[in-house]
Amino acid sequence: MFKELGSMMKLLKNQGKIQEEVQKFQASVGQITAEASSGAGYVTAKVNGRMELLSVRISDDALKLNDREMLEDLVTAAVNQALTKVRAQLAEESSKMAANIGLPPGMLGSGGFPGMG
Repeated sequence: MFKELGSMMKLLKNQGKIQEEVQKFQASVGQITAEASSGAGYVTAKVNGRMELLSVRISDDALKLNDREMLEDLVTAAVNQALTKVRAQLAEESSKMAANIGLPPGMLGSGGFPGMG
Protein backbone atom coordinates (compact mmCIF):
# COMPACT_ATOMS: atom_id res chain seq x y z
CA MET A 1 0.00 0.00 0.00
CA PHE A 2 2.79 2.45 0.90
CA LYS A 3 4.63 1.61 -2.30
CA GLU A 4 1.57 2.58 -4.38
CA LEU A 5 1.16 5.77 -2.38
CA GLY A 6 4.80 6.64 -3.04
CA SER A 7 4.30 6.02 -6.75
CA MET A 8 1.26 8.29 -6.78
CA MET A 9 3.17 11.06 -4.99
CA LYS A 10 5.98 10.76 -7.55
CA LEU A 11 3.45 11.07 -10.38
CA LEU A 12 1.95 14.19 -8.80
CA LYS A 13 5.40 15.77 -8.56
CA ASN A 14 6.05 14.99 -12.24
CA GLN A 15 2.70 16.29 -13.49
CA GLY A 16 4.33 18.77 -15.91
CA LYS A 17 6.52 16.11 -17.50
CA ILE A 18 3.58 13.73 -17.72
CA GLN A 19 1.43 16.33 -19.48
CA GLU A 20 4.27 17.12 -21.91
CA GLU A 21 4.84 13.44 -22.75
CA VAL A 22 1.13 12.79 -23.26
CA GLN A 23 0.85 15.80 -25.57
CA LYS A 24 3.85 14.60 -27.60
CA PHE A 25 2.30 11.15 -27.86
CA GLN A 26 -1.08 12.52 -28.94
CA ALA A 27 0.60 14.69 -31.59
CA SER A 28 2.50 11.69 -32.96
CA VAL A 29 -0.51 9.35 -33.21
CA GLY A 30 -1.43 10.54 -36.70
CA GLN A 31 2.10 9.84 -37.90
CA ILE A 32 1.94 6.19 -36.90
CA THR A 33 0.78 4.12 -39.87
CA ALA A 34 0.29 0.49 -40.74
CA GLU A 35 -0.40 -1.30 -43.98
CA ALA A 36 -1.80 -4.76 -44.66
CA SER A 37 -2.73 -6.80 -47.70
CA SER A 38 -5.21 -9.57 -48.33
CA GLY A 39 -5.83 -12.03 -51.13
CA ALA A 40 -2.15 -12.40 -52.04
CA GLY A 41 -1.87 -8.66 -52.57
CA TYR A 42 -5.15 -8.13 -54.40
CA VAL A 43 -6.12 -5.47 -51.82
CA THR A 44 -3.89 -3.29 -49.64
CA ALA A 45 -5.15 -0.93 -46.92
CA LYS A 46 -3.25 1.76 -45.01
CA VAL A 47 -4.45 3.27 -41.70
CA ASN A 48 -3.04 5.70 -39.15
CA GLY A 49 -2.97 5.79 -35.37
CA ARG A 50 -6.15 7.84 -35.29
CA MET A 51 -7.87 4.77 -36.77
CA GLU A 52 -8.42 6.62 -40.03
CA LEU A 53 -8.32 4.73 -43.31
CA LEU A 54 -5.71 6.51 -45.44
CA SER A 55 -5.88 4.44 -48.60
CA VAL A 56 -7.14 1.28 -50.23
CA ARG A 57 -5.44 -0.12 -53.31
CA ILE A 58 -7.10 -2.76 -55.44
CA SER A 59 -4.97 -4.53 -58.01
CA ASP A 60 -5.95 -4.76 -61.66
CA ASP A 61 -5.99 -8.55 -61.29
CA ALA A 62 -8.59 -8.32 -58.53
CA LEU A 63 -10.79 -6.08 -60.67
CA LYS A 64 -10.56 -8.52 -63.58
CA LEU A 65 -12.11 -11.24 -61.42
CA ASN A 66 -15.37 -9.29 -61.45
CA ASP A 67 -16.42 -10.75 -58.08
CA ARG A 68 -17.94 -8.03 -55.90
CA GLU A 69 -18.51 -10.22 -52.82
CA MET A 70 -14.93 -11.51 -52.81
CA LEU A 71 -13.57 -7.98 -53.28
CA GLU A 72 -15.68 -6.69 -50.38
CA ASP A 73 -14.33 -9.48 -48.17
CA LEU A 74 -10.74 -8.72 -49.21
CA VAL A 75 -11.15 -5.01 -48.45
CA THR A 76 -12.62 -5.80 -45.04
CA ALA A 77 -9.81 -8.23 -44.26
CA ALA A 78 -7.06 -5.81 -45.33
CA VAL A 79 -8.52 -2.94 -43.31
CA ASN A 80 -8.96 -5.09 -40.20
CA GLN A 81 -5.40 -6.42 -40.45
CA ALA A 82 -4.02 -2.89 -40.82
CA LEU A 83 -6.03 -1.74 -37.78
CA THR A 84 -4.68 -4.66 -35.74
CA LYS A 85 -1.13 -3.68 -36.70
CA VAL A 86 -1.58 -0.01 -35.86
CA ARG A 87 -3.15 -0.88 -32.48
CA ALA A 88 -0.07 -2.96 -31.66
CA GLN A 89 2.19 -0.04 -32.62
CA LEU A 90 0.14 2.33 -30.46
CA ALA A 91 0.37 -0.04 -27.50
CA GLU A 92 4.15 -0.23 -27.90
CA GLU A 93 4.52 3.55 -28.18
CA SER A 94 2.24 4.22 -25.22
CA SER A 95 4.22 1.72 -23.13
CA LYS A 96 7.41 3.62 -23.98
CA MET A 97 5.73 6.88 -23.01
CA ALA A 98 4.50 5.37 -19.73
CA ALA A 99 8.03 4.20 -18.91
CA ASN A 100 9.40 7.68 -19.70
CA ILE A 101 7.07 9.29 -17.19
CA GLY A 102 7.55 6.64 -14.53
CA LEU A 103 4.21 4.85 -14.67
CA PRO A 104 4.29 1.30 -13.38
CA PRO A 105 4.04 -1.42 -16.07
CA GLY A 106 0.44 -2.19 -16.98
CA MET A 107 -0.96 1.05 -15.55
CA LEU A 108 -2.36 2.03 -18.96
CA GLY A 109 -3.87 -1.42 -19.58
CA SER A 110 -2.80 -4.14 -21.97
CA GLY A 111 -3.40 -2.06 -25.08
CA GLY A 112 -1.73 1.14 -23.92
CA PHE A 113 -4.60 3.50 -23.38
CA PRO A 114 -8.01 2.31 -22.22
CA GLY A 115 -10.07 1.19 -25.19
CA MET A 116 -7.02 0.62 -27.38
CA GLY A 117 -6.48 -3.06 -26.78
